[in-house]
Amino acid sequence: MRRPRYDGGSATVELVLTIPVLVLMLWFLVFCGRMTDSRLRIEDTAHQAARAASLERTASAATSRARTTAASSLSEAGIICRSLAVTTSGSVQPGASLTAKVTCRVDVHDLALLHVRGTQTLQADFTAPVDTYRGIAGTTAARGGENS
Repeated sequence: MRRPRYDGGSATVELVLTIPVLVLMLWFLVFCGRMTDSRLRIEDTAHQAARAASLERTASAATSRARTTAASSLSEAGIICRSLAVTTSGSVQPGASLTAKVTCRVDVHDLALLHVRGTQTLQADFTAPVDTYRGIAGTTAARGGENS
C-alpha cells in the first residue's frame, strides 16, 4: 500500500503565485473604470459647452462661452486636464447648429503598475441646434416684443 504524497504548504505557494496576477487585474479594472468615467464626463462637458455656445449671439462669444462652460464643468466633475482645448464650429444664426469639441489630456501616471502612458487624451464633440425662434440682437423680438 502506497502512502499519499505530502502536499502541505502547496496552498500557500499557490496563493503567493496568484496574488500578483490578482493585483494586476485589480489595477486594470481601476484603470478601465477611471477611463470610462472620464470619457462620460468629457461627453457631458461637450454637451454643456455646445448648449451654452448655442445661446450666444456671435461666434467669438460662443467660443468664449464654450471654453468657460467646459472648464467649469470639468472642475465640478473633479477632472484635472493637463491641457484643455475647446473649439466650436457652425453658425450662431437661428435655425443653424453649433458643434463644440472638447479635448482634454488627463494624468494616469499614478497607475504605474500597468505601464500605461503618463497621460491619456480624451475628446468628445456635441452638436446643439440654435433656437429657430430666438430674437436677433437689436430688434423688438430680442427686447421681448415691446412696442416703442
